Amino acid sequence: MSDNELGVLLRSRREALDPAAVGLPAGPRRRTPGLRRSEVAALAGVSVEYVIRLEQGRDRRPSPQVLAALADALRLTPAERTHLLILTKAADGAFRCRGAAEAARTVRAGARALLERLSPAPVVLLNRLGEILAHTPAYESLAGPTGLLDGADDGDPPSLPRFVFTDPRARTVFPDWEHVADEQVAALKQGPFRADGAMAALADELTVTAGDPFTRRVATLPGLPLAHGVLRMVHPAVGELRLAYETLDLPADDDQRLVVHLPADAAAAAALDRLDGRRPGALRAVPA
Repeated sequence: MSDNELGVLLRSRREALDPAAVGLPAGPRRRTPGLRRSEVAALAGVSVEYVIRLEQGRDRRPSPQVLAALADALRLTPAERTHLLILTKAADGAFRCRGAAEAARTVRAGARALLERLSPAPVVLLNRLGEILAHTPAYESLAGPTGLLDGADDGDPPSLPRFVFTDPRARTVFPDWEHVADEQVAALKQGPFRADGAMAALADELTVTAGDPFTRRVATLPGLPLAHGVLRMVHPAVGELRLAYETLDLPADDDQRLVVHLPADAAAAAALDRLDGRRPGALRAVPA
């Protein structure tokens, strides 16, 4: 399993960047997607050798000036820039944002009240390990029959990453399983990852229980999950649903996030109403 998260991020963004976006011709001689290392180096004003050292993990503490130049060259978004900074700080290991804190499993009264206010939408509250701490009744109707809310034998809360990677039902529940698995790994890696003891323990567990589908993603995907999008789920009673989702991060001390699901089309809206016993039209589809 790679511990060179800075290199993974830089390489993935270099390979994903369209040359035309930075004013370079695509050209017929490009054998790999994205920019060449030499092009990134020229745009950032550093040597090719230094870009190689960063991508290979032989240098993990670039100066703020170099970091800014690379972020500009790679056209990083604000979220990607923040993640880049976190990775350089985590490389030191002397300071950890969360200290030795375990993943939070206690839900504040205010967070629970907010969750209730979001009904009748299917909403789930997750901690940084992807454990399901609370949810609305509509989410129970949506996820319960799929097996997603089944607890662990040792009494731990249900775990979205464990379900996706180790439960055979997940590939039926999520028709776009490959994309869902990508997003789960990205969510686990959006912080300091292996510098976080609780996260490292979960990663070690999934390395054993899930094997290559998990470890391959850890080695190649940066920790930048999508904050919103459309999720396809197959429900045993109502069939396939298209759900728009929005992720709402709670304050850092909570170490939790809310994921709100809304119907992405009229068919999903009607199906969710039926599942929760509501009158038709209670939930409206999100405009395209």
